[in-house]
Amino acid sequence: MNLVWVLVLMFFCNVYFSNGVNTNVSTRPDVVNIGSIFTFDSEIGKVAKVAIEAAIKDVNSNPAVLGGTKLKLVMHDANFSGFMGIIEALQFMESETVAIIGPQSSVTAHMISHIANELQVPLLSFAATDPTLSSLQYPFFVRTTQNDLFQMAAIAEIVEHYGWREVIAIYADDDHGRNGIAALGDQLAAKRCQITYKAPLIPDATRTDITDALVKVALMESRIVVLHVHPDWGIDVFAVAQYLGMMSSGYVWIATNWLSTILDSNSPLPSEQMDNIQGVITLRMYTPNSKLKRDFISRWSDLKSKTMANGPVGLNTYGLYAYDTVWLLAHAIDAFFNQAGNISFSDDSRLKELNGRSLHLDAMRIFNGGKLLLDNILQVNMTGVTGPIKFTSDRSLIRPAYEVINVIGTGYRRIGYWSNYTGLSVVPPETLYTKPPNRSGANQRLYSVIWPGDATQKPRGWVFPNHGRQLRIGVPDRVSYREFIGRVPGTDMFKGYCIDVFTAALSLLPYAVPYKLIPFGDGFNNPSDTELVRLITAGVYDAAVGDIAIITNRTRMVDFTQPYVESGLVVVAPVRTLHSGTWAFLRPFTPKMWAVTGMFFLIVGAVVWILEHRLNDDFRGPPRKQVVTVLWFSFSTLFFSHSKRYKTALIIISTCLSDELITFPFLFYAEENTVSTLGRLVLLIWLFVVLIINSSYTASLTSILTVQQLSSPIKGIETLIMSDDPIGYQQGSFARNYLIEELNIHKSRLIPLNEPEDIAKALKDGPKNGGVAAVVDERAYIELFLSTRCEFSIIGQEFTKNGWGFAFPRDSPLAVDMSTAILKLSENGELQRIHDKWLMRSACTLQGAKLEVNRLQLRSFSGLFLICGLACFLSLLIYFIMMVRQFSRHYSDESESSVRSSRSVSRLQTFLSFADEKEDSVKSRSKRRQIEAGSSRSGDGDETVNGSKKIRAEISSNKSVSFGSGI
Repeated sequence: MNLVWVLVLMFFCNVYFSNGVNTNVSTRPDVVNIGSIFTFDSEIGKVAKVAIEAAIKDVNSNPAVLGGTKLKLVMHDANFSGFMGIIEALQFMESETVAIIGPQSSVTAHMISHIANELQVPLLSFAATDPTLSSLQYPFFVRTTQNDLFQMAAIAEIVEHYGWREVIAIYADDDHGRNGIAALGDQLAAKRCQITYKAPLIPDATRTDITDALVKVALMESRIVVLHVHPDWGIDVFAVAQYLGMMSSGYVWIATNWLSTILDSNSPLPSEQMDNIQGVITLRMYTPNSKLKRDFISRWSDLKSKTMANGPVGLNTYGLYAYDTVWLLAHAIDAFFNQAGNISFSDDSRLKELNGRSLHLDAMRIFNGGKLLLDNILQVNMTGVTGPIKFTSDRSLIRPAYEVINVIGTGYRRIGYWSNYTGLSVVPPETLYTKPPNRSGANQRLYSVIWPGDATQKPRGWVFPNHGRQLRIGVPDRVSYREFIGRVPGTDMFKGYCIDVFTAALSLLPYAVPYKLIPFGDGFNNPSDTELVRLITAGVYDAAVGDIAIITNRTRMVDFTQPYVESGLVVVAPVRTLHSGTWAFLRPFTPKMWAVTGMFFLIVGAVVWILEHRLNDDFRGPPRKQVVTVLWFSFSTLFFSHSKRYKTALIIISTCLSDELITFPFLFYAEENTVSTLGRLVLLIWLFVVLIINSSYTASLTSILTVQQLSSPIKGIETLIMSDDPIGYQQGSFARNYLIEELNIHKSRLIPLNEPEDIAKALKDGPKNGGVAAVVDERAYIELFLSTRCEFSIIGQEFTKNGWGFAFPRDSPLAVDMSTAILKLSENGELQRIHDKWLMRSACTLQGAKLEVNRLQLRSFSGLFLICGLACFLSLLIYFIMMVRQFSRHYSDESESSVRSSRSVSRLQTFLSFADEKEDSVKSRSKRRQIEAGSSRSGDGDETVNGSKKIRAEISSNKSVSFGSGI
């Protein structure tokens, strides 16, 4: 309320103030005036009055706090009236009051804060929890208790913890109630939850008002009720709820901390009231268990007996915060004096202009040290009975925390804690403050709860609304594939696979769901399922049932159930039967595979010849014979025609690769046999490669010759992307947008088709005759289409993965229950029975035909060829290294007198002759040389030269024999 309204109110009160002058007092006066405004006879005020008086007494009796200055407290009773609170606040302003403790009500705090801003007098409220009071609009308002923003955050986390999504809010329709519920809505929205219905009550609600509101609540869908009202009449809400049967099993009641205040102040409650609140969850501001707190609690009985004439009242948390508020103010005033602050007041120039009028408002003066005192209040860092007291940058108390309480029997039980640090926990917050924050889902815990109706199982949290309105369900009015869903001619009824699944799932729900199926579409073209889904968000439909694919842009608008049909986009095109021809035996391998395989036959034969030539007589002889030997040896390995040793090795290899021995129908026995170790190693690896190639070829050829093959120029979606041919799609399908947006196919190439007959005709005509090259559609439709049309087939793989589901509004609990029902249908086999009833077709499924298998590619065997090639290379490398060493050892004594150029040519010729020479001859000649060298060691150099010439002559002679006779 602004200053004008204050002036009007003061006019009607006719309150007179005497004129005043500027007053300057000493820096540390003997007495400091403070005021207090709250309702003495309220649940909070009864306790706060005792606590504040005790705190004033404790502060004044402790000279160390204010250095001898005393606090003079003046209390005014607001008597549940905001108007009276304003009047009393104005009265404080003429008595040189430096601060006001209160008000208790958030409504009054909003109005008085304007006066405090004008006259710069700090307000310290221990009970006004409205979150909006922390705004920058009220700089002189200081909340010394917990902000309701944190209480609503705690409730939102409780709702999320139990998996609920929708709540109903019942609240007092004043600043305290409205702003608190607005904060709750924001906190729930952050958890993807929401308030689905708000039931406001007038601040002084009667039983009739409460009954009218609860009757409307009982008709709603949600069964999670948050009650945010005043302690003075909040208990009456539960009495009415009990009368209306709303405290039974299935309901969840969450009360804000007003209920814990009543339980603490009036424990034990009468049995009738306790019966009305059984199973309720409530919050209580958490204060750590400290020595200061225990000492104050032990004094409480003496304090209340001396000051309370209306009987004993239990201590609640507001009393603790009221006690600490006095101490906080005392510490701030002490710091104010330590900073040379003076208690002085000055006239307000704007109020001076009213001098002479009947209200005499010019008597109210501005506290000159108000800003300095406010700064000191916000900088206080102390420990009180409520724990550490310190303000954050947004002027909230540090470490906000609440206890979560479950009302049971004649009392209540704490089921956990909530703190702004780690969320829900069963461990006290002060213990968690010593550890890193952890808000993971697994760390959020509460003890078990006894819910209303003595239920121990967590309530579902919602029921189908009992307001008499049927669920409006949109159903696509299809003109094709009516086996899935089709309208009964002349009626608004539908039949088909999707409808049967929907009704079967509804029958499994534990509650009745009244609904009405509403056709969507013109009946001449297939409607757009995306548009149907959008109408759910617009409120036209409450749900959608049909062949609705679950795709990304639709999930952004609604929630889908568990898929009841697995589907995805596929390509269908005409196919022709591929008969076996003259050259069918070449089809298992691609041309590249044939070329590389033949090349490796020659390479391996050549490598084995090199490795065996100096050791094996089978690989020696005239050049023509050696070429034939290499070719015969290479290609005979295809039929495994080698010595018994390698046949045994192959049998062992084939036994390891299969469960039974491989039978080789053709065995050609050649005389060639490998004797070198390197040759045998190369051959063993090559035989393994041949075994794999032979087995793969046999399997592929068998499939080609025994199974009918289908062929199509379209190989999959990649072929369609690369071509410019027209592509068909089912009208109303999401396939069109997918092809355009995801695959960048120009929309001019896309041809909409309605009926299956239209699709068949377009495919038969082909792109050259005004048809299409292929059709892209969902697998579920295509399988039904192909069941009676054998001339078409699915080409390639399914290139998207999705399913069909029923659509509901976001966060609809019905979607969750329907998903559970669909899973049950799948588990008990009912889903398959419905499928067989509507979609079982087998006309084209028993022919044993399939699309042409892909030829065996080179990349499938690249690893084997790489291993074989590496083995050949290493064997040759080792062989040449060994041969060079042998050559160097046997011919190291060659004459050094020859010319260098002629020596190089002669040595190369000698090495080539040595490489062609049989190894046995080399060894025998070397042995003979050693014997001759021993007998003629004392001979001259000429004999040595003659000996060398003789050796070269022998080598030349052996060379001619090697190519001539094979020895």
